[in-house]
Order: sequence, then C-alpha cells, then structure tokens
Amino acid sequence: MPEADADRHFEDADRHFDIHADPEVMAGHYANFANVSHSDYEFTVTFARVDHEVEEEAVPGVVVSRMNLSPRFMRELIDAMEDNFSKWQTREGIKNLPEFDDDTPGSS
Repeated sequence: MPEADADRHFEDADRHFDIHADPEVMAGHYANFANVSHSDYEFTVTFARVDHEVEEEAVPGVVVSRMNLSPRFMRELIDAMEDNFSKWQTREGIKNLPEFDDDTPGSS
C-alpha cells in the first residue's frame, strides 16, 4: 500500500481502530492561535494562523481547522495532551541538565 506511512493503528481496550489518512491530511496545518467554546452538547476548538507581526488593533488571520468534540472526548483529549506535554517537559528538562550541556569543558 503506497500510503503505508499515513496509516495509523490505535488500540482501545478490546478494539483495534484502523485509521487511514491521505498524504494531504497527514501534512497537517500550522496554527499559532486557538479558540475554545462550548455548548451543552459539545466543545468547539477553532485553530487559526494569525499574523502577530502587525501593529494594527485588528490582527489578521485565517482559520485552518475547526473541530467539534463531545464532552467525553474533550476530557480524553485534554488527558492525552497533558500526558504528552508532561513527557515533553521531562525530556526538555533532561536536555538542559549540566551533564547534557555541550558547552562544558572537554566536550568537542
């Protein structure tokens, strides 16, 4: 299958999800701004790319994606993001320890 890199397999207790994404979808979208809103039934996360360099009061931007999530899935997503961010912080903290600093005497 030519898009093998775009295939993802997810495990959920007793089920196996075989998710396929086209290469265009796998490329993703860059976002440097997000807005979260909710109703009684769902959360909406809107991702945008904005130009922070402008000096005007109105900052130009373009929505790159909008996702509507059930409250249950929103909680699961937050948990997964917190777990991933914690792992990233730990890894970044380890990189900044003195024994990993490439500027120490004797390092080439």
